[in-house]
Amino acid sequence: MSFDLEVDTVEDGTRLDVMLVRRVEGMSRAKARRMIQDGLVRLNGRRARKGARLAAGDTVSLDELPRPSDFVAQPAPEVPLVVVYEDEHLVVVDKPPGMPSHPLRPHERETLANALIARYPEMERVGYALREPGILHRLDNDTSGLLVAARSQAAFDRLRALLTEGAIEKGYQALVDGYVQAPMEIDHPIAPHPSDPRRVHVCLDHADRRLPAARPARTELARAERAGAATLLEVHAPVAVRHQIRAHLAAVGHPLVGDWLYGGSGIDQLGRHFLHASTIALAHPFGGARLEVTAELPDDLREALDWMRRN
Repeated sequence: MSFDLEVDTVEDGTRLDVMLVRRVEGMSRAKARRMIQDGLVRLNGRRARKGARLAAGDTVSLDELPRPSDFVAQPAPEVPLVVVYEDEHLVVVDKPPGMPSHPLRPHERETLANALIARYPEMERVGYALREPGILHRLDNDTSGLLVAARSQAAFDRLRALLTEGAIEKGYQALVDGYVQAPMEIDHPIAPHPSDPRRVHVCLDHADRRLPAARPARTELARAERAGAATLLEVHAPVAVRHQIRAHLAAVGHPLVGDWLYGGSGIDQLGRHFLHASTIALAHPFGGARLEVTAELPDDLREALDWMRRN
């Protein structure tokens, strides 16, 4: 199965290998060039040439996704796992705050990936990173809420195609500093931070947009509710990149409450940033029936929100 990417207007004139590094997780410049050389990348249906430059509206097709060298996550049945939805093809889980999505070291066990393969051993070799078996997308350690995982490679491939197309609707609840009038759209590319690897850099001007590793990113702010000196937002990010919601909100002057890394105010009632992945909606990869899953705010966020409303 091929994976198709449509070239955005901001990528007009970009080299093909640079675009692949920006848009495909796990892709390095060397891997991109090797895949092009091996005929695994097509541009508008034809074998792509080395050094090709893209035009807005072009379609880039990959015959495979990169599989980085990795270690296999070890099953950990003792790690709690909250399954909100499951069928023979996929599962949706509610990740608690403080739990990493996957291990960073071979013997690490207290992660979502370890819990998943303990419950679903068939996931072990699913996906394109062994330490992230079946996991379609990630959440930061301190972000709680819904994650989708595939139980077979066929399901993963179809889900990944939906995700790349922006066809998986992901909704979040976010409490931010100050008053925000919604709806609002934040559309600024995101690149690695030039001096702080813990953070990302939001490209606010045209010069920044030309950074080699800048990736397109769009965050949509929907319903807003005042909560004291803060605003509770419904946020949508069709194709999210690392720290996208956190960095975008900070860039417009409304960082997440509790997000010290991006300048958010802290409150004693909350030991993390206020961000929860509350909804997932998609056309099921087998059959097309619409699947909608929700997860309520966890206790710590609900209590913090109640405190903000009272104060």
